[in-house]
Amino acid sequence: MTTASERGLGSAATTEPIRVVLVDDQQMVRAGFRMVIDSQPDLTVVGEAGTGADAVALVASTPADVVLMDVRMPGMDGIEATRRVTALPAPPRVVVLTTFDLDEYVVAAIGAGASGFLLKDAPPEEMLAAVRTVHAGDSVIAASSTRRLLQHVAPMLRGGLPATAAADGLADLTPREREVLVQMAYGATNTEIAAQFVVSEATVKTHVGRVLAKTGSRDRVQAVVLAYRTGLVQPSDLLRNAPS
Repeated sequence: MTTASERGLGSAATTEPIRVVLVDDQQMVRAGFRMVIDSQPDLTVVGEAGTGADAVALVASTPADVVLMDVRMPGMDGIEATRRVTALPAPPRVVVLTTFDLDEYVVAAIGAGASGFLLKDAPPEEMLAAVRTVHAGDSVIAASSTRRLLQHVAPMLRGGLPATAAADGLADLTPREREVLVQMAYGATNTEIAAQFVVSEATVKTHVGRVLAKTGSRDRVQAVVLAYRTGLVQPSDLLRNAPS
């Protein structure tokens, strides 16, 4: 998959819209999402699927950048579909659509390779922001809805790694990189992290990139999962320190 910089994202040279696939077993839900997405000049829906199996087949044959994936569907659910989609060559980013009562599904979806999650009843502007954010190579970990959701799922992420794996995952990080990872786990954006440490956003992006590389994390979501599983961040810390 081409990167945002290769596409010239955010520049006047950008001509190709972000290609989105919608996956939900309710046609009316897909229709609503399509109407919102297709109203944007930089976004376009390239396909829809009503089941997980159809979603995997569709993404395998249709170039896409972002998939909005419902969790609960008949047959193959969104978790297994996410696992299979992210295992494809040059896979798109997957944003899982969920609700507060599906905490265990959120944890499983993150493990399956989702780049973020979004509440199904989130305002349209949050959905559009999520699509653009993950396409740019980031995660939607900073979305306000995601911060609230992390309060529910963070305790479920604790202690998921053996001590040796935990040590290996964080051993190479510098003190500043650990601090940046902690802020990422609180749901802070690069802008907020830059303000916290009084550095430029470019410096923060460099730190984030090094954190991902050193921990072997595919994106910010995976790095945040590692922060909680290793105990670097406690669920109670999120409540006290999440950006407003």
